[in-house]
Amino acid sequence: MPEPQTHPAVSFDNTAVAFASKSDGELKQMYALFAAMNNKGLVDLGGGMMKRALSWGLPGSKIIIKHTIFKQFCGGETIAECKPVIAELGKFNIGTILDYSVEGEGNEQSFDHTRDELLKTIDLAAGHPHIPFSVFKVTGVADSALLEKIQAKQQLTAAEQQTYDRAMQRIDALCRRAHEKNVRIFIDAEESWFQDTIDDIARDMMRRYNQQRPIVWNTYQLYRHDRLDALKADHDHAVQEGYYVGAKLVRGAYMEKEGRVAQQRGYRNPINPSKQATDDLYDNALRYSIGHIERLAICAGTHNEASSRLLTELLADAGLAPNDERVWFAQLYGMSDNLSYNLAHAGYNTAKYVPYGPVEAVMPYLLRRADENTAIAGQSSREFLLIKREMERRRNKVR
Repeated sequence: MPEPQTHPAVSFDNTAVAFASKSDGELKQMYALFAAMNNKGLVDLGGGMMKRALSWGLPGSKIIIKHTIFKQFCGGETIAECKPVIAELGKFNIGTILDYSVEGEGNEQSFDHTRDELLKTIDLAAGHPHIPFSVFKVTGVADSALLEKIQAKQQLTAAEQQTYDRAMQRIDALCRRAHEKNVRIFIDAEESWFQDTIDDIARDMMRRYNQQRPIVWNTYQLYRHDRLDALKADHDHAVQEGYYVGAKLVRGAYMEKEGRVAQQRGYRNPINPSKQATDDLYDNALRYSIGHIERLAICAGTHNEASSRLLTELLADAGLAPNDERVWFAQLYGMSDNLSYNLAHAGYNTAKYVPYGPVEAVMPYLLRRADENTAIAGQSSREFLLIKREMERRRNKVR
């Protein structure tokens, strides 16, 4: 049994570290943006106006969006535009996970284009000291209707089977390239009515490419009451067949949609009955993962401070170094810098999801981030309060 380690203290309230990369001018811009996002009415009105302005091609609308909310939450429109962001994060020992956030048109041409773009992200990550993972959504390269039909155990037509086979070739091309280049790759989680199909695909890819180390990683949404059981089953299967599991642990992204569809279709809502139940399940998944770290590598994709702190404690108790390659933390670019920068400063493996793509194409993503940072029940968002505190700290330091 390894001896517990004493790890560097981490303060998620240390705004000096959290915003060390931001100049006073940049901090003021962030303050103005998050102040605006604290007004729900303004967010609702502004979101609609931005979408209409872009669709109408109003002069200057794209430039305004690109230099405000897009700049805060995205790395750029292309991989090349993301390179300064990658370098800047790298200065603070934070990795970049390039996330091509374009929602495809659902046809073979768009699926092929997405595959080709994703292959470029893998090639860039290969040997790059500041890009620890690549990532893709199965629905970026495969028809969700077919995934759903397979999960429902419905027979595919001959034409559908050919389409599905081409989708599997795209997925294998991505995972095979990642294996050849020694690049870890996340398969994102999606809606429950075809997640079982994605899980089967991920398990097959892990069996194929994780013989020496965890290259392919599946994602587990712990706001679903069955996901810890799924993680345990995948670990057991890996032990039996002699491969490694990579697991990205998140809380989840489709809560309202999941509840609505469950009600419409008349089955039990897969989402936990309370936030506390989700928090407990997430933390238990962290405990299970560290307890089985020999076969199971994890990335804690979370903005939750309590879960992040728990993982640092679990690492110390298990005698694992903060920078053990099997354990990572990740947050979204433009959010929770108090977690990312302080964890990286203390020596933990930390990365940011950095979305990129044409401004028009990533608008759905940007509007979700705006909604997440809107004031709730009269309270300012956590991001806004931290920025405000850092501005006050800098002012007091000058006096």
